Amino acid sequence: MSRSRAFLCRAWSGACFFLLLTFTAQGQTGIIASDIKRSVNPCADFYEYANGAWRDANPIPPSMQRWSRRWASGELAKDQIKTIVEPLAAKTDWPQGSVDQLTGDYYGACMNEARINQLGYQPIQPWLADIDGMKNSADVFAMIVRFHKYGIQAPFNLAAGSDTRDPNQVIVDIAASGLDMPDRDYYLNPEARFKEAREKYRVHVAASFRLIGYSQPEAERAADQVFAMESKLAEASLDNVALRDPHNTDHKLAFADLQKLTPHFDWAVYYGSANLKPATLNVQEPKFLQEVDRRLASAPLEDWKSYLKFHLVESAANSLSQPFVEETFNFHGRYLGGQAEMKPRWKRCIEAEDNDLGEALGQKYVEKYFPPEAKARMLEMVKNLRLAMQDTIEGLEWMGPDTKKKALEKLATFNPKIGYPDKWKDYSSVKIERDFYWSDVLESRKFNVADDLATIGRPVDRGRWGMTPSTSDAYYNPPLNEIVFPAGILQPPGFDVKAVDAVNYGGIGVVIGHEISHGFDDEGSQYDAQGRLQNWWTAEDRKRFDVRTQCVVDQFDHYFIEPGIHHNGKLVLGESIGDLAGAKIAFLAFQKSLQGKPPAPVIDGFTPEQQFFLAWGQWRGDEIRPEAQRLMVQTDPHPIAKYRVIGPLSNLPEFQRAFSCKATDAMVRPAAKRCQVW
Repeated sequence: MSRSRAFLCRAWSGACFFLLLTFTAQGQTGIIASDIKRSVNPCADFYEYANGAWRDANPIPPSMQRWSRRWASGELAKDQIKTIVEPLAAKTDWPQGSVDQLTGDYYGACMNEARINQLGYQPIQPWLADIDGMKNSADVFAMIVRFHKYGIQAPFNLAAGSDTRDPNQVIVDIAASGLDMPDRDYYLNPEARFKEAREKYRVHVAASFRLIGYSQPEAERAADQVFAMESKLAEASLDNVALRDPHNTDHKLAFADLQKLTPHFDWAVYYGSANLKPATLNVQEPKFLQEVDRRLASAPLEDWKSYLKFHLVESAANSLSQPFVEETFNFHGRYLGGQAEMKPRWKRCIEAEDNDLGEALGQKYVEKYFPPEAKARMLEMVKNLRLAMQDTIEGLEWMGPDTKKKALEKLATFNPKIGYPDKWKDYSSVKIERDFYWSDVLESRKFNVADDLATIGRPVDRGRWGMTPSTSDAYYNPPLNEIVFPAGILQPPGFDVKAVDAVNYGGIGVVIGHEISHGFDDEGSQYDAQGRLQNWWTAEDRKRFDVRTQCVVDQFDHYFIEPGIHHNGKLVLGESIGDLAGAKIAFLAFQKSLQGKPPAPVIDGFTPEQQFFLAWGQWRGDEIRPEAQRLMVQTDPHPIAKYRVIGPLSNLPEFQRAFSCKATDAMVRPAAKRCQVW
């Protein structure tokens, strides 16, 4: 074994730092030894031990809400994309409709800040004039239809969704939308922090109206109208915990019943404009949609004008001149998220392009940054994780044979997707122009909406992806029973084809296990092997499962981010089950990977087992701004990073043995309180 010290500079943080990598004799990379805070006892606070030195040396950059090597990796992907799109944008004679033309011209238009600032809000003035010209509820409905055509999801959203009775079919799915604050509590909760948010929000809404020419009294009156409309919709909305139960959002209706539910909507006109045929559909929140219908029938026309104008401005803000960009950032980024400044424009343009033309950009990204050997290595890891999960299910003492059989059937049907789609979307019909950015945004949104709606009424295309290839994230889709890992997350430090198995299994391996476990968490476990929302449990086994998941709820209910504010165990239950089971089965899979091979190396004095857990602590060890923590605790089903490290590992005897922790140590939960679901 030898060590190498590399000197790295990170442009996005404006700082340089030393990285102490460890290497085996075979040249494989190991743990990041310089990140470890050796003054901390790993059995007391493994979050601080595994990654504390890195966080001390690398404060959160002003433009970020969270920071860790995992988030730095996601930002590095944007640096990589920049090296792709800048040369494309420098050339203006690419063949029309080609990937090079689309990605180059979109980026070039977005980066033409002088032209965008010169236009001010002229790009949306025709829309504003049309809203002003509305004369009745039929005009309001027509404007909503127009909004949806271009991806402006107010006051609800209609999209393609899987039929929970027959996941092989795609149907219309109507969801609640049209609230600009994070969730219903921001409108209704009497706590002081939510009252403050409401005051800040009213100021933000009024400021947005001022930017389109309203006087201050007019702007304040319009803000009151917007807030009143959104508050009524919030009252009719489900809370975040209720939304996690798929039965609460499963309401199949015939087309005629949809019309009866909302008699003031002309759904035949809506469907005609979207090229949809009347058929069975799903309304996630009927009460919400009925409230929209009541607003359409009874709310003053001026209220609707204000509501629609504001949502137009919010949707367009980042495509307009700098005052609009700054105003939406001041509320959503600075106030709610705690960011001190915006990301540089080039990075925001890449994020926008990834959102609008993601697979076009993704083709270029994977060509350069995702080699075939990475996909092969991932497929091998997924195979081992599935085998580990199979062993776990077969060995469960609390689950009966009938339910085990069903669980194993479900595991056998998992569909892993690695890196990028086998078939790319064809964007050649999208008209991207170099000199009018808002038009490019509209055209790409129009394409994406139409592309989504075109799948309705057809057998499901299992080759479609729900994330872009450069996204640094992963997901599980219950109706399709698929686990998906874009190329963007398959980068160091979570995954590296040159890394030892301990590091890869402790990083991306736990993520793989996490996504597999989502198929068996409190939500995913309600879907069977075919992806149907259908019970496959015996009553006794389900009761035992619920007892075990309640242990996780109780554990996370007691994790505070500050006095008086703690995690909601029910909200983070699925993700916490995923972390707990993911760490367990990834460790088992790591053990499987060692079979038939020479002993894994000790690196920098750490055993392979210790390296595994250090890799998870270093991958997941985010520092998060206080404002972002408050937002996460309220709205995010993921716990904050500290408890994603401490929470699952404190339940694992494997961790206790790896670091020789005593039963009384903080990182070891008492046996009577130890949680184990899978």
